[in-house]
Amino acid sequence: MAKSILNKKSLTFLKNYLNNAAPTGYEWDGQKMWMEYLKPYVDEFITDTYGSAVGVINPEAKYKVVIEGHADEISWYVNYISDNGLLYVVRNGGSDHQIAPSKIVNIHTKDGIKKGVFGWPAIHTRNKSKEAAPKPDNIFIDVGCKDKEEVEKMGIHVGCVITYPDEFHILNEDKFVCRALDNRMGGFMIAEVARLLHENKKKLPFGLYITNSVQEEIGLRGAQMIAERIKPNAAIVTDVTHDTSTPMIEQKKQGDVEIGKGPVVAYAPAVQQKLRDIITDTAEKNKIPFQRAALSRATGTDTDAFAYSNCGVASSLISLPLRYMHTTVEMVHRDDVENVIKLIYESLLNLKDGDTFSYFE
Repeated sequence: MAKSILNKKSLTFLKNYLNNAAPTGYEWDGQKMWMEYLKPYVDEFITDTYGSAVGVINPEAKYKVVIEGHADEISWYVNYISDNGLLYVVRNGGSDHQIAPSKIVNIHTKDGIKKGVFGWPAIHTRNKSKEAAPKPDNIFIDVGCKDKEEVEKMGIHVGCVITYPDEFHILNEDKFVCRALDNRMGGFMIAEVARLLHENKKKLPFGLYITNSVQEEIGLRGAQMIAERIKPNAAIVTDVTHDTSTPMIEQKKQGDVEIGKGPVVAYAPAVQQKLRDIITDTAEKNKIPFQRAALSRATGTDTDAFAYSNCGVASSLISLPLRYMHTTVEMVHRDDVENVIKLIYESLLNLKDGDTFSYFE
């Protein structure tokens, strides 16, 4: 394959896909965009009740391999509207309360998006000796209304979902920056794998299920549902993981990972070792740089949901290093994006129809 595998069409899709909001439980618009992009490269689609989407290549094949990312992004819900027209919130996923003050927000209503701001007392008015930190119970959104009735006239009510409007941009030519790289990048990368298989006319000896799961951010829920639907024999999951080279991160606890140094191969009980060995051997053979991470009891990704479904599915995790997770300035390196795509692509070409990955054969 050529050095750069991202072309103008794929980068345009990435930008549009990232700029579209897809909060947990409201992923369907993004899923439709993803399916439209994937359509030329797959034979059919599967969708489920909660919005997970799967592009299938070779749907008649008995042996099934999944490559997977998740579609949802963290967000907030309107939880309470005060008498003076301020909105208080609860998390929808792991939203970071510390980054909220002074952020502009999009409040999603039946009548479209309404703008608001996370207000915060001015520096001049705060008690310097005992400043209150932003917390989930003291951050609030101002939508410019004088009372609760005015808020409700805007179509805003308890349960409206709230996202940040921050959009995709590139820093220093090769760093992609946006909210929701976690894990819209996963959906993008597996779609690119499907594109490459199609363009390079590769025929796989098994069914490939390119899976974009919903509701990962609140407990791997979409993956749990779709794993039971597909009943795969193997799954390669991709998500993001922490770049630990920036300040205030202790590498003894968090490991040593850096953007630009390649995909991160996970070591964890949920990771099937024979499948992981195929991936690391593939990386070494194809000179794809990679890093390693140890993840203790659980990976915290959809890998866990696939691994422990259907009496056990051989699963592995290839992660994309990312800075500033769950903020609006998440950052990844273009080279890592391309190398994750290459590693999944080349690993699929090394999988065999009927492989049990048994430790006992």
